[in-house]
Amino acid sequence: MLAKRGLLRRHHGDDTLEEGSFLDLGNMEFDGEGEGLATARAVVRLAEVLRFDDIHAAAKLAYGGDIVFIDYTSIANDPNTVRRMSVDLKNVAKDLGGDVAGIAKNLLCLTPGGVKIDRQKIRPEMLR
Repeated sequence: MLAKRGLLRRHHGDDTLEEGSFLDLGNMEFDGEGEGLATARAVVRLAEVLRFDDIHAAAKLAYGGDIVFIDYTSIANDPNTVRRMSVDLKNVAKDLGGDVAGIAKNLLCLTPGGVKIDRQKIRPEMLR
């Protein structure tokens, strides 16, 4: 048994967590979460693409000024769909004056106008 402290105890009430069990952080809610979205200049969003048509909804978010991370794991095994998605997102980025780049395996970032993506990885020695 693991003792729960702080946030875990406040949100789940129990004093212990069974060994080998896990918490779904997506179901947790925090005080004040989501209040600032309406007043923010830009919002970072995560879009899951399950089929090619979902690309247009993700692009609409970028047109609205949001930075969108696109998880395309569901279509990653279809090279034709991935190629079509890449072409469409490059065109959206060009139209917006923004940028699009691969961030990790099956994860892209699409930015609105005026926001560019630095493709150089920041290494620990660069942070010193």
